[in-house]
Amino acid sequence: MTEDNDCTLGKFPDHLLIEIFVRVPIWDWAQVSSVKKQWAALFRGNSLWQTALVRTWPFAAEGKRWPGPIPQGLSRRRYAALYVSQHVVSCDGELDELAGHAYLYLKEQLERSTVLPSPGVLHGTIIDQFIACGKTRDRADQLASQIWIAVINHLEENERTFILLKHLAQEREVFLPYPYSRSYKVQWKVFEKLFVDFRDCFDRIDYFDVLARAKCKFQTIPSAWLGY
Repeated sequence: MTEDNDCTLGKFPDHLLIEIFVRVPIWDWAQVSSVKKQWAALFRGNSLWQTALVRTWPFAAEGKRWPGPIPQGLSRRRYAALYVSQHVVSCDGELDELAGHAYLYLKEQLERSTVLPSPGVLHGTIIDQFIACGKTRDRADQLASQIWIAVINHLEENERTFILLKHLAQEREVFLPYPYSRSYKVQWKVFEKLFVDFRDCFDRIDYFDVLARAKCKFQTIPSAWLGY
């Protein structure tokens, strides 16, 4: 961006700047917001996100608050949830804002909590949210599984993620009624991620402990998981 353009845009009122910025590709927003303090303030505020939300998903203007433990949040949060629903979480072709919010909730809890959270509590919260919003038990179970798998696939590959996945794999089995137990697919994804992406992080004792748990959970395991 040239100095002349900077000076020209600097004279525009906020509502015109917002109309310009929401037409800029989303992957450039971080760079745009770092140019001027005034622009950064616009990206921190709600007006820009409300405009972007309605421009990208016009039906979002009619969004209603829902019951349940996962809040909808303001326009920035809603924009992120809809973006996730469209580009990250597979919901059988549906654009489901609630699924996006559940994804953001789960990912933040897993990545930001100072103490490793209880997977059962997190899963139960997501199931309760879907049921509170009218989803059937089967649909709630299906969506929750899709969200867990999407989150696991998008966790950063670092030591914290390894510790988290190992915690999920070594969690003591507790019987919970359907659909409050994580699905077979989710459990498989946890072990697959550990043995494929984090194999080099194991020490010998942990590797054989996690491998033994995998053999107890699944009738057969891939040969790619074997070999310390």
